[in-house]
Amino acid sequence: MRWVICLLVYVLCAWPAAKANAHALDPGYLEIRQISSDAWSVHWRKPDVNGQPMAIDAVLPEGCTPMRGPSPTSDGRAWVSSWIVECHADIAGRPIAIDGLEAQKNDVLVRLHPLKTEPTTLRFTPETAVQTIPSEQTTWSVFATYALLGFEHILEGWDHLLFVFALFILVREPWRLVGAVTAFTLAHSITLALATFGVLSVPGPPVEAVIALSIVFLAMEIVKGEDGRFRLSKQKPWIVCFGFGLLHGLGFAGALADIGLPSNDIPAALLAFNLGVEAGQLSFIGALALLLAIWRLMARSISQSATVIAAYGIGSVSMYWLIERISGF
Repeated sequence: MRWVICLLVYVLCAWPAAKANAHALDPGYLEIRQISSDAWSVHWRKPDVNGQPMAIDAVLPEGCTPMRGPSPTSDGRAWVSSWIVECHADIAGRPIAIDGLEAQKNDVLVRLHPLKTEPTTLRFTPETAVQTIPSEQTTWSVFATYALLGFEHILEGWDHLLFVFALFILVREPWRLVGAVTAFTLAHSITLALATFGVLSVPGPPVEAVIALSIVFLAMEIVKGEDGRFRLSKQKPWIVCFGFGLLHGLGFAGALADIGLPSNDIPAALLAFNLGVEAGQLSFIGALALLLAIWRLMARSISQSATVIAAYGIGSVSMYWLIERISGF
């Protein structure tokens, strides 16, 4: 019975701690903005990998000079470079490539701002490192792109997954769990929107530290949950999750700031990103529920000691994140 939860603790705890970074999603971002009939300004942001720029490079369409940019410099979080290119022909219908992306696990968002047509967003993956620039883009394509980004972000954000995992252990009643997750989603949607529109601005490091602290809190509630006392986290978990969701939304806002949003489709992109996050959370909970059902068929009961082991595993890793993030202030 215990091996199932121990395996989950290892996957969700030991691995992200070894990476020393709770957010795995750190995509590249390339912005190409037309400034005249034959000139474009280019801003290229490469993810940081152990203090060095990721081994990828943007290759602009033929006819643009230069096709590659200068060496990037670090801004503390990523490696950036900016330059001006001359393109003597229309770049629509021409291929653009992210060289080296096929050997990576990250995505790259490319945002094009022509003078006479609507902006276009392209999502490059290791499987699609070369794409043709379309002549126009619909709101639906923006929606689909950001929904997938939200889905991938929650499934690659180890601290957010660990929070949901702790909530899954703490709240046993399905209806309470669904209500708590819904409250969490509503709350992070609020702060994500406020931060995106510039109404709310909070430095990233304290937010990340408090997110880790929220997981420590849930781990402690799991351990203390059997003492017979009234606990808000178990009786009305939606209240606790709403409060912590406000904080996690600021963490999502930091990820979106790195990714960038299409200026003319911000509402659609925000809605899509939130729906993608919610779909990712529900998929994760569904996978846990399936695993738990299989476990119960095999064992007929859940071992209390295994639950305690999971709680201490969650608490240990979240404390590691908390100390690491505070020391980064």
